[in-house]
Amino acid sequence: MYTLMKSLTAILLMPMSLMALIFTIGWLIRKLGWYRLGHSIMTLAMLLLLLADWAPVADNLLGPLESQYVAWEKWPEEQNIEAVVVLGGGWQPDRPWSITGRLSESSGLRLMEGLRLWHERPDLLLVVSGGGQDPKMTMAHGYAEAAEALGVPPESIVTLVSPNDTAEEAKSVRALLGEGAQVLIVTSASHMPRAMRHFEAAGLAPVAAPTHYLADRTEGLALAYWLPSARELRKTERAIYETLGLLAIRWEH
Repeated sequence: MYTLMKSLTAILLMPMSLMALIFTIGWLIRKLGWYRLGHSIMTLAMLLLLLADWAPVADNLLGPLESQYVAWEKWPEEQNIEAVVVLGGGWQPDRPWSITGRLSESSGLRLMEGLRLWHERPDLLLVVSGGGQDPKMTMAHGYAEAAEALGVPPESIVTLVSPNDTAEEAKSVRALLGEGAQVLIVTSASHMPRAMRHFEAAGLAPVAAPTHYLADRTEGLALAYWLPSARELRKTERAIYETLGLLAIRWEH
């Protein structure tokens, strides 16, 4: 029930859904005869949606989340890390594509960064995580298949197939490696603040290795930067989703 409520809340608070609801309320108020109030609410909904589609707004919402942890260029000698942990994203196991093509953009970049770091320390475990509707074709299975195709020996890969969210991933890693284990967490930069909180709450010692940056990818002087677009809307949605996820952590441990 909690998972369903969490999903519905996230959907309803996304800009498109929320602005459509506000616009509809304004339209109904206008129908009831309060023309000025209804028109003002409808106009407000449209303006807010345009702002959510605009790069200066989207980047300023998402940028602070992505910049909380710096990317790893190389392994520092003082770190005593036990495993490289690649957190789940999305994939489409039934598509007739190559294994890398079935991974989503975020999953592909997470795995690529995880493999880059693992190849510098191949003595460590590569832990890949993520559940799915089919227990034989989970996100973790997709990661493992892609990792093997890219040169990681099967004995170095551990699949965590049961977790369906970040809190469950943290608890599964704790069950695998024990409380207090220091692990390198690889996930999208915007997701990293929430992932770190979950792993700390689970009693682990996570070290951040963010990737898949979305903010500030358009040059400020480019025309595309100043025009609203669906790409910018997705960035705003990501910022809202991760902020809601940070607020929900207290109820998930």
